[in-house]
Amino acid sequence: MAKLPPASKTILIVDDEMNMRIFLKTLFETSGYQVLTARDGKEGMQKVDQHQPHLIILDVMMPGEGGIAMYRNLKIDPRYAAIPVIMLSGVGLKTFDHFLTMLKCRTEGVVPEPDHYLEKPPEPSQLLKIAESLL
Repeated sequence: MAKLPPASKTILIVDDEMNMRIFLKTLFETSGYQVLTARDGKEGMQKVDQHQPHLIILDVMMPGEGGIAMYRNLKIDPRYAAIPVIMLSGVGLKTFDHFLTMLKCRTEGVVPEPDHYLEKPPEPSQLLKIAESLL
């Protein structure tokens, strides 16, 4: 399969922090990607339905329908389960792993681990490298 140029790849950023959305949007747009943003999981799922992005960068902790709920919804829906997800959060990896383990127990293993997990604030070059590897 031929690799698509960044301009033909769409990244959805879902984060309740406006500063983080602006930072990530700028980082990816200046690297040639098309970028969509959403403030919470509900708006994020609407954007996924409308645009079917190639990659999702998803905050874990958000008010309303947060990142965990959105992540679960993505992974149990066959239309979206293959979209790579980078979880980006102020929540430490050990805490997230514990929560994901509990979620798996409640959903009979339906929810796989995310493609990558980074703690905030992300190192821009590392995040770009991870995104490129997933795309």
